[in-house]
Amino acid sequence: MSYLNQELPPITLTAGECDRLRRLVDAAANSSPQAVAYLTREIERAEIVDPTHLCNGVVQMGSTVEFRDESTMKVRTVTLVYPNEADVDAGKISVLTPIGAALIGLSTGQSIEWELPAGGRRMLTVLNAGKPGEPAA
Repeated sequence: MSYLNQELPPITLTAGECDRLRRLVDAAANSSPQAVAYLTREIERAEIVDPTHLCNGVVQMGSTVEFRDESTMKVRTVTLVYPNEADVDAGKISVLTPIGAALIGLSTGQSIEWELPAGGRRMLTVLNAGKPGEPAA
C-alpha cells in the first residue's frame, strides 16, 4: 500500500498510544507485512502529544468514528480497536486493516488517500470522532 503523490494530512497520537502501536507493529510484522508497513509510516509521521493536549475530534484507539468513503459516498460508523477486539459485524475494525490504519490520528474534517495493493485508490474523510468509549459527535 502506498500513498498517492499528495501531501498527507497531519495526524496526532498520544505517547502511550504510540508505544502500544509500536509493540503491535513489532508483534504483527510477519503476519501482516503490508498493514504493518502502512501503520509504521503513520506512527513515524505523527505528532506525539500528552493526552491532556489532545484536541477533540482526533481518532484514537477505541474511538467511534463516522467517515465517508469518497469513492462510494457511503458513510460508515466504526470503532477503531486492536486486532484481538476486532468484530466487523459489530462495527469494530482493527487498526491493522487499511481503513483502520488510515483513520488513526486523523481529525474531524481531514481526508486521506492511498493506493491499494491490488490497484485502485481510496479516500476517506472523517466526519466525526468521539473520544474512546463515547459515540461520534
